Amino acid sequence: MPETSAPKLGLIAGNGRFPFLLLDAARAHGLEVVVAAIKEETDPEMDARATEDPAIRVHWLSLGELSRLIETFQAAGVTRAVMAGQVKHKQIFSSIRPDWRLAKLLLSLRTRNTDMLLGAVAKVLGDEGVELISSTAYLEPLLAKVGTMTARHPTEDEERDIAYGREVAKAIAGYDLGQTVVVAAQACVAVEAMEGTDATIARAGELFRGLEGGASTLSRALTVVKVAKPNQDMRFDVPVVGVATLETMRAAGATCLCVEAGRTLLFDLDAMVKVADAAGICLVGI
Repeated sequence: MPETSAPKLGLIAGNGRFPFLLLDAARAHGLEVVVAAIKEETDPEMDARATEDPAIRVHWLSLGELSRLIETFQAAGVTRAVMAGQVKHKQIFSSIRPDWRLAKLLLSLRTRNTDMLLGAVAKVLGDEGVELISSTAYLEPLLAKVGTMTARHPTEDEERDIAYGREVAKAIAGYDLGQTVVVAAQACVAVEAMEGTDATIARAGELFRGLEGGASTLSRALTVVKVAKPNQDMRFDVPVVGVATLETMRAAGATCLCVEAGRTLLFDLDAMVKVADAAGICLVGI
């Protein structure tokens, strides 16, 4: 493969479309991209992208291969890298087979929550000459703006649920439990844990379907609130929503999605608005 003279960016790619969006943005800035694709997570389409563009190089690594990740970036001359795309929490804490370097790091942690683990990985990378930068780098236009983005604005009931949901979501996010809550009539229906946002919404929908036919004081309209952590490290685990989240909401009977403006990435906003408007869902940034 021919060498290029462009500056290099390392991309640690998880699942979903986020890595591809960042890849496109980095290439638009004239960067050569060295992709560390996670075997357990990254879409195989990444190989096709490298075939199409000689300035993209893909190396497939298992989740626990921290030493190989460092060696890959160092051999390619990468000094700046970004994490993009989700790595399922259950993968991190149950499926991982750590190499010696990661095993040593895990043993050194006081707690093994996501922030502590990824922060420690970032420090190890930095010590080895690879600076981990914000995962919103090159994607600033995709950050949510303040205000309603759909044809329909929140109802008074949804406004009350948003206010309540934000308080709860901020509290749980501060403990690194999750960043999403689902609310109805100022009552918390579901709280995100390791399963992720879409699974949390689906669980809330299942709960309400189980109440059908029985007495309940709860409104059947679900409001979803997603926030950043109080001290969100923008290098990793940045809140992300897209069309799939709205489709999950529609199936669950959720009518409103509130995200934190300036700290949440919206993938393909035009498509999101189209899906939301068709389903009567309100999308708002605050």
